[in-house]
Amino acid sequence: MNEPLHRYTAELAGQIETAWQDRWEAEGTFQAPNPAGPWAEPDKAQGREKLLVLDMFPYPSGSGLHVGHPLGYIATDVFSRYNRMLGKNVLHAMGYDAFGLPAEQYAIETGTHPRVTTEANIVTYKRQLRRLGLDHDDRRSIKTIDPGYYKWTQWIFTQIFNAWYDPEAVRADGGLGKARPISELVDELANGSRELVGDFAGRQWSELSNKEQGDYLDGFRLTYADEAPVNWAPGLGTVLANEEVTNEGRSERGNFPVFKANLRQWKMRITAYADRLAEDLDRVEWPENIKALQRNWIGKSHGARVHFTGPNGEDLEVFTTRPDTLFGASFMVLAPEHPLVASLVGEGTSWPEGTRDAWTGGAATPKQAVEDYQREAGRKSDVERQMDDKTKTGVFTGAWATNPVNGAKVPVFIADYVLMGYGTGAIMAVPSGDDRDFEFAQAFDIDIIDVISPVDGDGKAQAGWEGTVADGKAFTGEGVLVNSANDSLDLNGMSVTESKQAMIAWLEQQGTGTGTVNYRMRDWLFSRQRYWGEPFPVVYDADGVPHALPESMLPLELPEVDDYSPRTFAPDDRDSRPEAPLARATEWVNITLDLGDGPQQYRRETNTMPQWAGSCWYYLRYLDPANDQAFVDPAVEQYWMGKHDQAAAGAVSGSKDPGGVDLYVGGAEHAVLHLLYARFWHKVLFDLGHVSSEEPFRKYFAQGMIQAYAYTDGREVYVPAAEIEERGEGKDTTYWYDPNGDGGEQVTRRAGKMGKSLKNAVSPDEMYEAYGADTLRVYEMSMGPLDLSRPWETRAVVGSQRFLQRLWRNIVDEQTGEVVVVDQPLDPQTEKAMHKTIDAVRKDYATLGFNTGIARLIEFNNALTKLDAVPREAAEALVLMTAPVAPHIAEELWKRLGHGETIAYAPFPVADQSKLVDDQVTCVLQIKGKVRATLEVSAGITEDELKALALAHPKVVAATENGVRTVIVRAPKLVNVVPA
Repeated sequence: MNEPLHRYTAELAGQIETAWQDRWEAEGTFQAPNPAGPWAEPDKAQGREKLLVLDMFPYPSGSGLHVGHPLGYIATDVFSRYNRMLGKNVLHAMGYDAFGLPAEQYAIETGTHPRVTTEANIVTYKRQLRRLGLDHDDRRSIKTIDPGYYKWTQWIFTQIFNAWYDPEAVRADGGLGKARPISELVDELANGSRELVGDFAGRQWSELSNKEQGDYLDGFRLTYADEAPVNWAPGLGTVLANEEVTNEGRSERGNFPVFKANLRQWKMRITAYADRLAEDLDRVEWPENIKALQRNWIGKSHGARVHFTGPNGEDLEVFTTRPDTLFGASFMVLAPEHPLVASLVGEGTSWPEGTRDAWTGGAATPKQAVEDYQREAGRKSDVERQMDDKTKTGVFTGAWATNPVNGAKVPVFIADYVLMGYGTGAIMAVPSGDDRDFEFAQAFDIDIIDVISPVDGDGKAQAGWEGTVADGKAFTGEGVLVNSANDSLDLNGMSVTESKQAMIAWLEQQGTGTGTVNYRMRDWLFSRQRYWGEPFPVVYDADGVPHALPESMLPLELPEVDDYSPRTFAPDDRDSRPEAPLARATEWVNITLDLGDGPQQYRRETNTMPQWAGSCWYYLRYLDPANDQAFVDPAVEQYWMGKHDQAAAGAVSGSKDPGGVDLYVGGAEHAVLHLLYARFWHKVLFDLGHVSSEEPFRKYFAQGMIQAYAYTDGREVYVPAAEIEERGEGKDTTYWYDPNGDGGEQVTRRAGKMGKSLKNAVSPDEMYEAYGADTLRVYEMSMGPLDLSRPWETRAVVGSQRFLQRLWRNIVDEQTGEVVVVDQPLDPQTEKAMHKTIDAVRKDYATLGFNTGIARLIEFNNALTKLDAVPREAAEALVLMTAPVAPHIAEELWKRLGHGETIAYAPFPVADQSKLVDDQVTCVLQIKGKVRATLEVSAGITEDELKALALAHPKVVAATENGVRTVIVRAPKLVNVVPA
């Protein structure tokens, strides 16, 4: 039997979809007008409510998209299309985060320039995204690798470099602290209105040499060069991120040893903004769990800085959130890379008196023990060092420090669970009140002093408590202080809160400590020893002082090099240091420039910026990408990103609205660093007057992910999911991999993230070919709530295809291709169903509840199939409601229904509220709380009418022969009769 000529098949869907995509592109259907700048169309922009909707842009990998990638892209597309039909000026755009490490690794292996690989990958991504029918303004597509784009990345870097954070400056909102131009600081230092501090206190600015002035300003700049510990793999010749280091302290790529090394690196002083980054989370419309992740990363904590004294007078400063427990500090621990370790160890030729066997690590001398331990700790990542479930390790330095509260001598250890990246890199250890310290003390035979006691019913120290050693664990609950007194301070009997305040006051009076606030977040390490990245717009003069290039010298483009690989060294050469590929471009590195003082010799920075740089501000460039005079026109930024008034749709209420992108959708895996870094850059730009919005993303939505079954063989190696054979049925189903046709091997099925590494990726190209793009869109949006992960099942896609086929048949005759709708009034039941569907779908689309919205469309569509003929009014309403989620078939049906203009701007249907009220409702009739019958009653029935109707019901009459005690009426849905 031949298939009807006009049936909606994958082939017909493909023809319809590509034709409409061509028309959208030719007509510029989704080009959003700007109020100013190169694309100014003020008449089209002003007076219309605007909506800026963006996705986290992708890194274009060589394998192209899989069907998990478009989940968020389709969602923002549906939302954008819906709001455009409401009459809003919608900007929806897409770009590419293109400075990726994989392209550089491929270049090192093959000699292919990273740009060639990346551009080819972008072509694939663009084709796949276009075929999906997304409503992106194609003029606004950006690539972070284009010099015209990274010119402004470099320019923003210079703005941050040429700024400092003045904690006393008054912001527009009345708060204290904001970025100011560094030139203003120089002017104040030069005219004497601000005094030099620190090592330069008491001197005049004019007395300082060029290098001294440069060093002093580096202590204030929001981006600066500094020594920083990094993961160094000599065998690879590169510095690695923590995620690239295995738990064994080796590189994931190549399995080379990784060491900790101090390198001069660029950093961003993000810590200056820590309070604002934490506090302003209350002003944005983000999921609470995402806000919690950000706050935890910032890690604000109140405590004290306390000064212990080393044997040679060393100032061993610690930060503690529990200064009340100082009397219980029985040892100290320093990070293995702490700069004072060498001083404490000294010659270290013999163990001092009082050293216990467990402290030595089996070494003959302190020097040997410390060097051996530092070597081992240097091979571990920070993540591994902080794992709570690992065995505590460490060694005694051979030195004793003095506790400032009681003069007690405490042993000083080094241990890898203490990091230089938090606090001061040194801790006072109170094993009675901290689980990690307790475990360490138990393992190393260190004294444990109880200073917090559980309390009895009267709030006093619990009588008969035998202490933490007897309990076998630290006491971390609330209690009162014990064993905590000296000649001038007595904390015994105080609560934790009281004793903290008393201890801080005493420390400050004695000059041995101060109350302070600390942050877990460290300044942002911003250097990479790689080729494929934005060059720093920085040169160094003869004194090594850095200077930012002026805008006229931007962009500073990447030079061509013959070898993209960094210099490698012997794998165990821990004393080697990175040599970036750009260092070989000597003619580019060594340059004569006139920066205002005449031609001079300078040296360029040979590190490159991290991939984060381009993604910190790309959302702003979408607004005005044709502007070569500014990164964004102020009027354009204010229009798209500015603060809403309280009545504006989607606004955060009142004056708290910080501005920003109206809806930003992305994966939760980027919910900390990317969002935090972008917020930091944006706040600096706001402080310097370059943007009117205080936050980059007013509303953020964290999408779930699409998962897919993956399969492993007996070696725990993943095998291609597409080649798996199912045998058996139901709970007896087994899975087999048989590539050679010899019976194969039974494999294990497990759920996992869809991707190349698990060999379970499904390409959208396969779905376009088998079903069409609209079917894929409907399926992905109907799989479940957008914020939850969901399993992919290719066989289930056919259900979405059937919905679109029924929609097509309701309007088009499959045999003739003729439109079959009729121009006749709706019957009351269909009219009511239509308006209920419109009302519900509007609510679902507005709240990103696309799965329930599609379910309502399917229900209404099925209702229409039961009619002898579909009225035009119902058909057009259904097509309009379907348009955001399945735009190609909707455009085609809209055209066939006689409309010449695109459906993209057609008004979305509005429900008649009077048609939403049910004429009849089902009333539950209960007797003594148990359901005995139901009644079909008018929706407007009164309580008295319903009571009378219920009492007349035969079952009620039979149950109330002895009379009625009470009748509870909740018109129109419930009556409960209680017999006497």
